Amino acid sequence: MTQSFAASSRQLHKFGGSSLADPECYKRVVNILKDYSGNDDLIVVSAAGKTTNKLIAFTEALSKDGRVAHEHLQALRQFQFDLIDALLTGSEAETLRQILVEEFAALGDCLYPLSEADKAAILGHGEVWSSRLLAALLRQSELQAVAQDARAFLRAEMGTQPEVDRARSYPLIKEVLAQHAHHRIVITGFMAQSDEGETVLLGRNGSDYSATVIGALADVSAVTIWSDVAGVYSADPRVVSDACLLPLLRLDEASELARLAAPVLHSRTLQPVAQSVTELNLRCSHEPESGSTKIERVLASGRGAKIITSHDDVLLIELSFATGHDFQRVKAEVLQGLKRAQLEPLAYEAQADQFRLRLAYTGEIVGGALSQLQDTAIEAEIKLKEGYSLIAAVGAGVTKNANHCFGFYQKLKQSPVEFIAETDSGLSLVALLRKSETAPLLKAVHTQLFQAQKRVAVALCGKGNIGSSWLSLFKQQKLDLERRRGMSFDLVAVIDSQTYWFDEKGIDEQSVLERFEDEAVENDGSVWLHQLGSLQGYDEVVVLDVTASKALAMQYVDIAAHGIHLISANKVAGSASSDYYHLVQDAFAKTSRHWLYNATVGAGLPINHTVRDLRESGDEIVALSGIFSGTLSWLFQQFDGTIPFSELVDLAWQQGLTEPDPRSDLDGSDVMRKLVILARESGLDIEPDSVVVESLVPEELTSLSLDEFFNQASLLSELLAERLEKAQREDKVLRYVARLDKDGKAYVGIEALSKEHALANLLPCDNIFAIESKWYKDNPLVIRGPGAGREVTAGAIQSDLNLLSSFF
Repeated sequence: MTQSFAASSRQLHKFGGSSLADPECYKRVVNILKDYSGNDDLIVVSAAGKTTNKLIAFTEALSKDGRVAHEHLQALRQFQFDLIDALLTGSEAETLRQILVEEFAALGDCLYPLSEADKAAILGHGEVWSSRLLAALLRQSELQAVAQDARAFLRAEMGTQPEVDRARSYPLIKEVLAQHAHHRIVITGFMAQSDEGETVLLGRNGSDYSATVIGALADVSAVTIWSDVAGVYSADPRVVSDACLLPLLRLDEASELARLAAPVLHSRTLQPVAQSVTELNLRCSHEPESGSTKIERVLASGRGAKIITSHDDVLLIELSFATGHDFQRVKAEVLQGLKRAQLEPLAYEAQADQFRLRLAYTGEIVGGALSQLQDTAIEAEIKLKEGYSLIAAVGAGVTKNANHCFGFYQKLKQSPVEFIAETDSGLSLVALLRKSETAPLLKAVHTQLFQAQKRVAVALCGKGNIGSSWLSLFKQQKLDLERRRGMSFDLVAVIDSQTYWFDEKGIDEQSVLERFEDEAVENDGSVWLHQLGSLQGYDEVVVLDVTASKALAMQYVDIAAHGIHLISANKVAGSASSDYYHLVQDAFAKTSRHWLYNATVGAGLPINHTVRDLRESGDEIVALSGIFSGTLSWLFQQFDGTIPFSELVDLAWQQGLTEPDPRSDLDGSDVMRKLVILARESGLDIEPDSVVVESLVPEELTSLSLDEFFNQASLLSELLAERLEKAQREDKVLRYVARLDKDGKAYVGIEALSKEHALANLLPCDNIFAIESKWYKDNPLVIRGPGAGREVTAGAIQSDLNLLSSFF
């Protein structure tokens, strides 16, 4: 279907039965909708509490005992009237009571036997009641709302797993949305209608499925499924007390979890999400701020299991073929046919030597699978075996993670395992067990896989001044870091512009500089990155960029796409055009990786963190100023006329206080980049080419080799001598200052300041940052300290590595 509505900010909220279980739950839902929904939003509801179960009990009792059926109906009637009495007043309450009286009278007239269509119509009452009641309660709470039966626009046909016909449903929902513009539309979940006008129930988790289908048809920006849990956990939190909520989950991992019949998701719920641009979120209606899970469309390389799940109602279909068959061919045909019918098994075992195929299913689906196999006239003896359980580890890359595979097998080796299957997708390891108590196994496997020590691989780009200092610092700090975080850190690669050394077993930090020439191979710019992206046996991979390389900065999007975290002292990406800067940010956000770059400004000073924290705390930064270069700070502190400026530059270069080419400091580009980075951290919009930059490098020195530059560096002294003399006549000193003014003008260059000025009184190499904001308006917030030197910059990189590891 190619039609779609114009993109809108409309969202859809789905509330399950546990979110509507009693009057307090309904009130909570209204408050959620006040806070989280807009006038045009859609709301899909399930039947309140256990209403559907009670309706099922009513239909079953009709065939056995009319008195029992009447009792079930009276209990349902009382429950619905009690909800109205507790929630509504006036005409809204009276209208709903009158409708209920008529509906329960009609239900009381139902006679056995019931057709499947009759049963479906009866079971759909729960959603209708929820829809009407919530819409009335919203109106009573001064929110415009209307109840809507989904059977008016959703079209589907009866089947084991009924599918909504989106092509036929689209024009119908378009009419409904146009009819109820600027109203919250409260829609019934769980059901659709056939061409014959009969009710079609959408099966287990049918309300979730109808929510995502409706969301896709209405082109909503996001679907939020509100239930009694905050989202997807690393295991069932009711069984595993230390299970962790997963804030982000890949769509393919979520689909695999749903395929394995995990109760929090259903595979059909995710199908419309996969086929649209709709965002899916899972949240808890009982505690809206307790966290959530966002289902993401990313395919960054996975590194192992994220979730342990189990199921206690599993059956085996066993197909035994005659020995004359081509077993591999018939196996493929059977599996493909089942997949086309959306009856893919939870797991399967192919016993080629015995011409036997064993398929695992839940009790809910197994009947449909048997019918499908019988209808396609499979030439095999078919047996159905009961009494099995299932436990699975789910996560992209789990089948290639040696630690997780070993831990999974180890914890199951004493259990009555029928077979263990690695799914073709590589997204799960599934063990089928003869009937067992799965709760202890769930806890044991969860502990084994997720409380075992995580392994972090680190790759260092750049082994010069900062890189070599970081290697020494990392060697000193590694043991403390590992103890503090409960994980291991291994240096697996060192990369420079021409060559790289890669060893997945780990590289001794002390031997890098001595052995690099012997161990390194040619660097074509991308092979090392592919090797890191496909690295197995590690839970996380981190690249440290301590270069000034523009070429490497242009690879940041690729680094994110490979599922790798990045810590950067390289200022190029952070100060690039806004288009590229936001492209990099989005790339890391989409792959749930982190990009940290505190070392880009102020060396070891916490300036980036401070500026970001101020903004995220509600402050508004209006101006920035200071001395942002430790190199230029040192040079101008020393520059009093007794030593030529060119000789000071040479001395600073020899001491490692400058970039490898000191012109990168002297031309002001380094300060400009820092100003742009800080401005963006402040939330201010700025482009690098909008900054006025005063370069100290004469044009005739810009294109020379480094040696030629130093040979002719006396030109630097000639140009600055006159500026210095003028400043000294006024009893001032020269400083290289960066400013972002309140009017948005940005400038970096030489200023003559009084000797008492805050920017004039610094220790050599010190940086100083003055932040003017809404909170620090009259008395700017000042941060000062060493802003140059390989050791402090290496310390900033190590600090970011420590911070990053806290996110794992």
